[in-house]
Amino acid sequence: MFQPNSDICCLLSSCIHFFREDVSYKVPVSYRFEAAVKKSLAFLCFFTAISFATEAQELDVAVDLQKDDTGVYNLTIPLPEGVYRVHLILGSEESSGHTVVRAESRRLYATEIVTEKGEFKEFSFTVHRRSPLVSPQEKVRLKPREIGKLNWDDFLNLEISGRQAQLSQLSIEEANEVPVVYLCGNSTVVDQDNEPWASWGQMITVFFDDRLCFANYAESGESANSFISAGRLKKIMTQIKPGDYVLVEFGHNDQKQKGEGKGAYLSYWKSLTGFIDQAREKKAIPVLITPTQRRSFGDDGRIVDTHEDYPQAMRDLAREKQVPLIDLHQMTRVLYEALGTEGSKKAFVHYPAGSFPGQNQDLADNTHFNPYGAYQIAKCVVMGMKQLGLPLVQFLREEVVYDPAFPDDPGSFNWWPSPYVELQKPEGN
Repeated sequence: MFQPNSDICCLLSSCIHFFREDVSYKVPVSYRFEAAVKKSLAFLCFFTAISFATEAQELDVAVDLQKDDTGVYNLTIPLPEGVYRVHLILGSEESSGHTVVRAESRRLYATEIVTEKGEFKEFSFTVHRRSPLVSPQEKVRLKPREIGKLNWDDFLNLEISGRQAQLSQLSIEEANEVPVVYLCGNSTVVDQDNEPWASWGQMITVFFDDRLCFANYAESGESANSFISAGRLKKIMTQIKPGDYVLVEFGHNDQKQKGEGKGAYLSYWKSLTGFIDQAREKKAIPVLITPTQRRSFGDDGRIVDTHEDYPQAMRDLAREKQVPLIDLHQMTRVLYEALGTEGSKKAFVHYPAGSFPGQNQDLADNTHFNPYGAYQIAKCVVMGMKQLGLPLVQFLREEVVYDPAFPDDPGSFNWWPSPYVELQKPEGN
């Protein structure tokens, strides 16, 4: 086994309790990571006692910890499906640090953790890892764009970036006991893999601590019925446990469906009912979320509704089935009108040509959000949770007070971008 040199031993001494081999872990899997300065290498030491293993195993795996050309540490750790608590110690004896933490498909956990030279800070969060396998005979029907997506691969993926990312230690343990919030939706909810696209589903994680986990099953272009037919809800039902949550936002793509049996009070109503009933059968808590408004202003500077009767159908269903509802349709109306016709562009993917490498044309999308917009809408969802009195708000990292009529100043929004850029518009509009 790798023995750290004296400098590293000093670095680890204040938190050696994570790594002592005589510790009696309360979980069946524990992983140890030590960052060695020498030769920019780290060694992952696995102490596994997985229930299906015949005996404990101890493995040493060398991992190149040099930052890539974009200044990011990308860690890929092979783990089975489940919920994991990731514990980081950030900082360095050598220099100050500015660290941003993301996991899986660009899901945000820390916007910026600043450390002075010689200072170390601890940070923990929970992350859900999944596979497409529903049963030995069935898989989720992934779209071509999802093949290779970090949310669906065989690894727990961590992206540690920032102005000067500093990763000293990492430990991972199973945390399958924590409540999980399953997100069901379309491109306004999905974990967008690349800049400048973003959704509220990949931002809301930053507001909650490691006693709650989010599992984002949303996918671009999905409607309520196509989400179900692809096996996504069925997959969730293989993972869910009593006390978990199922948050459901659809409408953008549902309204495009025409023909017999299609409509807000027909197929849409029936599909949403399926989410509610299946969640309740598993003793989980369903929550309906009306679809976000599009950026569609009238001449009077007010938002023009484009979702027909779909938001109202969801409200009516929530009332009939006694389901908690977050009226994001109304909250985003207030948000966009507060920003104004021109100012609201700063919440969407509106960028002149040349803003990103290889961008030869202007980007002007009035459905999909940029990081600032997604962050504001995530705050709306958090406030909706608080207004409903959902028990999960006890797991907020700190108090969140937000009024969409008074949004954060876009000019003061600090965002350290992920180095990965995609100019193609997400599916669904």
